Amino acid sequence: MAAPLVLVVLVAVTVRAALYRSNLAAFISERVEVSSPLNAWKRVVEGLALLDLGVSPYSGAVFHETPLIIYLFHFLIEYAELVFMITDVLTAVALYLAIQEFNKVVFKKQKLLIELDKYAPDVAELIQTPMEMHYIPLKVALCYLLNPYTVMSCVAKSTCAINNTVIAFFILATIKGSAFLSTLFLALATYQSLYPLTLFAPALLYLLQRQFIPVKLKSKSFQLYTMQYGALYLCNLGVIICLSFFLLNSWDFIPSVYGFILSVPDLTPNIGLFWYFFAEMFEHFSLFFVCVFQINVFFYTIPLAIKLKEHPVFFMFVQMAIISIFKSYPTVGDVALYMAFLPVWNHLYRFLRNTFILSCVLIVCSLLFPVLWHLWIYAGSANSNFYYAITLTFNIGQILLVSDYFYAFLRREYYLTHGLHLTRPDGTEAMLVLK
Repeated sequence: MAAPLVLVVLVAVTVRAALYRSNLAAFISERVEVSSPLNAWKRVVEGLALLDLGVSPYSGAVFHETPLIIYLFHFLIEYAELVFMITDVLTAVALYLAIQEFNKVVFKKQKLLIELDKYAPDVAELIQTPMEMHYIPLKVALCYLLNPYTVMSCVAKSTCAINNTVIAFFILATIKGSAFLSTLFLALATYQSLYPLTLFAPALLYLLQRQFIPVKLKSKSFQLYTMQYGALYLCNLGVIICLSFFLLNSWDFIPSVYGFILSVPDLTPNIGLFWYFFAEMFEHFSLFFVCVFQINVFFYTIPLAIKLKEHPVFFMFVQMAIISIFKSYPTVGDVALYMAFLPVWNHLYRFLRNTFILSCVLIVCSLLFPVLWHLWIYAGSANSNFYYAITLTFNIGQILLVSDYFYAFLRREYYLTHGLHLTRPDGTEAMLVLK
């Protein structure tokens, strides 16, 4: 499997290197779908210029990245293109290794449940075989590296690519069962963009499952492990934040980074749901609706944790999709990360209802983004309503896609337990309806 992965990596690096040398690089870097006010490369360059002049990069209203990022590029600015290509490759390799390990866990779990007669007798066709799972890690790496969204993020030098790398290593550390590394990378991801905080729950559930600790609130082993994991996470996050303070000798980065993410003061158009809504909002209502919009990302964590406590990796996938849809400054790079996981759930394809339609919606929206932007900004024959309409359609498409996978996952789990051929008490054929 190493040879195909190396081939995929070589093709991905070649494509990125060619685009860096083409005239498209400047065009892509200016696209609002690819770069946001939070992670645009030109803002990082502006922050570096201020730092070189001995001025705090957070003294203005332009730079909103974290101190570790600016100090990383302070030393590697000449090799920025190489850094972004390496981060994409590292992300793909981390996802490859994570899914490889996850497939081993799934196979062992299936084997145990079959031996214990936990599955219905007529569900053999729903069981994943080693042959089916063999190429899934390679497909995940392929879907990430050659996804146009990922390629554009890399070419635009959006720091979203670095966030994705940190999250990928967090997933790898979690699936490998390393609590310390899991909390370290989760703390780094939270430090970078705040919203990965919601991944704490699926990571904890996975590690509890790996340690054979039952998820019961009154269980002492559950409480102890949860406190240990939480304490590790908070300690790592505290160390990273303190390191940032010592680098800058100032706490200015906290309002400039996290205050900026939460209050959404910059209403530059993007593929998110915030910008148009708050551009049209009366000022005295904005605080209330900012809170309502921000709660969206965190609101679904508890109900999903209850419903998917036995399936924490699928929970993690759904939560990453929720983050990419409802965060304040999303880009296509965020979408690419959770879409890389779609091959992991290829056993759900038979239960998906709207795959073709939703695929067409997402592809057409992706193509229409630059068209409607040109008509609005350059041709003047359209307005912001057109662009926001396609943004809404794109996000609705994502929501329906995730909902479809969620429905398919629950339906398969039900069939595994109750059998494919359901009957009513009178012996007639029954139809499964999930509400």
